[in-house]
Amino acid sequence: MANSSVKLHYEVADNDFTVAGEASGAVKKVLRQLGFPSDVIRRVAVSMYECEINMVIHANGGHIDVEITPDKIRMVHTDKGPGIKDIGQAMQKGFSTANEEVRQLGFGAGMGLPNMQRYTDEMKITTEIGKGTVVDMTVYVNKF
Repeated sequence: MANSSVKLHYEVADNDFTVAGEASGAVKKVLRQLGFPSDVIRRVAVSMYECEINMVIHANGGHIDVEITPDKIRMVHTDKGPGIKDIGQAMQKGFSTANEEVRQLGFGAGMGLPNMQRYTDEMKITTEIGKGTVVDMTVYVNKF
C-alpha cells in the first residue's frame, strides 16, 4: 500500500436490517487483506457498524465513504435523516429514540454513539434538524 490510499463508497438502505452491517463487514475484509493490525480492524468494524445501524434505524439510510491510508482509516457517514436534536443527550449511554419494533429486533439499546466515540480516535458529528447528519470518524493505525 506504501503511501497510497484506498477509497471505498457504500450505500446504506433505509430500514433494511437484512443488509445492515454489509459495509462494515466489507471494510473489515479489505483491512485484513491489506494487513492492518487486528485491534485497528476491530475498532473500525465496531464503530462503523454502530453508525451504519443508526443510519438504518434513524436516518433513512445514506452513504459511507471510507479512506484507508497506511496511517489511518477515515469513515464519513452521511444521511438525510431527521438530524439529532440533542447531541449531548444522544451521546449518553442508554439513551435511545428507537421504537419498540426496532428494540424487539435487538437494536436501539442506546450504545451506538458512545461506542463510536469509544472505538475511534477522532469523531465529529455535524447535524441539522430536517436535513441530516454527518458522522466523521478516524481510527489511527499507530496512536500518537
